[in-house]
Amino acid sequence: MKRLTAALLLWLGISACVQAAEPITLGLNYPRTGSYKEEGLAQMRGALLAIDELNARGGVLGRPLRLASYDSGSSIDKALRNVDRLAQEGAAMLFGGASSAIAIAAGKRAREHGLLYFGTLTYSNDTTGKDGHRYMFRESNNAWMSARVLGEYLAERFPNQRYFYVTSDYTWGHTTETSLRQTTGSQDVARHPGVRVPFPGARLADYRDALTQAAASDAQILALVLFGEDLVRAMRIANDLGLTRRMQVVVPNLTLHMVEQAGPQLMEGVIGTEPWTWRVPELERSERGQAFVAAFVERYQSYPSSSAASAYSIVYQWADAVQRARSLDSEALIRALEGHRYRLLKGEQEWRAFDHQNVQRVYAVRVKPRAEVLKDPLKQDYFEIVHQLDGEQAAPSLPEWQAERRAAGQPPRLL
Repeated sequence: MKRLTAALLLWLGISACVQAAEPITLGLNYPRTGSYKEEGLAQMRGALLAIDELNARGGVLGRPLRLASYDSGSSIDKALRNVDRLAQEGAAMLFGGASSAIAIAAGKRAREHGLLYFGTLTYSNDTTGKDGHRYMFRESNNAWMSARVLGEYLAERFPNQRYFYVTSDYTWGHTTETSLRQTTGSQDVARHPGVRVPFPGARLADYRDALTQAAASDAQILALVLFGEDLVRAMRIANDLGLTRRMQVVVPNLTLHMVEQAGPQLMEGVIGTEPWTWRVPELERSERGQAFVAAFVERYQSYPSSSAASAYSIVYQWADAVQRARSLDSEALIRALEGHRYRLLKGEQEWRAFDHQNVQRVYAVRVKPRAEVLKDPLKQDYFEIVHQLDGEQAAPSLPEWQAERRAAGQPPRLL
């Protein structure tokens, strides 16, 4: 009893000290509205869980963490105002994403304030490629990594097929389509045509027009380079036109929430990629990852998505870098992060020094049949992992990265 009382008093003392110290603010710049709002909500949930866990352990440098968040609404102008506002409020670092165009613009604005920016869901190659800089770190994989694992799987299972691309008209869509065309040998636009739809603000008529063209083609693979609710709308129209029964649908970047919104029956058999699913920790024997899944389910009665896992990981990785550097200074944290290898929610990952890309294993996934999904207690066991690549195999090499930078008129190193 005396030991228990002493331990309780110690815990209360630590908690009291943390509560009395000035909080450290982390700034989340995320889509609470718009086409990507479900992915944004997941980021918020993952970040809050990480912050609460860290605060229960004494905070960071003896100070509690607090989250300040603002809605980007998938608008670059709004996201930039959010960065300025969070900087004025004294945020120590910023993170967020879902739209690569916003993550890129927000990251550059954060650099002007001397703040690190961690990209959560930002799959464009440009984020850590031609638009990369020293103050931007990307936790998710890039478009090339997705395309490599997906291209290998499609080449084996669907060789010599004709593709039709429907692509969101901004940096993520452009680099994702280009990467997938390269890895699948579908660069010939006459044989493998495509249509671009506006982002943001595409209308149902835009999707219907694009998919009507797909229906008139002789393509066997329908590549929907769309995300969030944009993908859900397009899938419903594709189903109405009979394309989901006639063609193999490929969605380069899938998320749990996209399948949930469209429904597993509509999404059954769709092939895509994920940097993480809630099944990965068990498959890779990650105790920390399994604990995260259990804590998330207990708190939100839902499995965590890759969006939630990314935000959760970013908070922990920033906090770990602060503890190792014993500083909140951005330059000190850059040095602490570059080349750092770690294990958190899956196998080994690395913050690569030359481009600040997180190098990690990536997975090709296929949406399970609805009957299998319904066997799960939460009815959210959507993905079967059908192929995977280690990060070193999937990520662009230093020469490839430098060539991309030079082609864009950028120096072959981060500034």
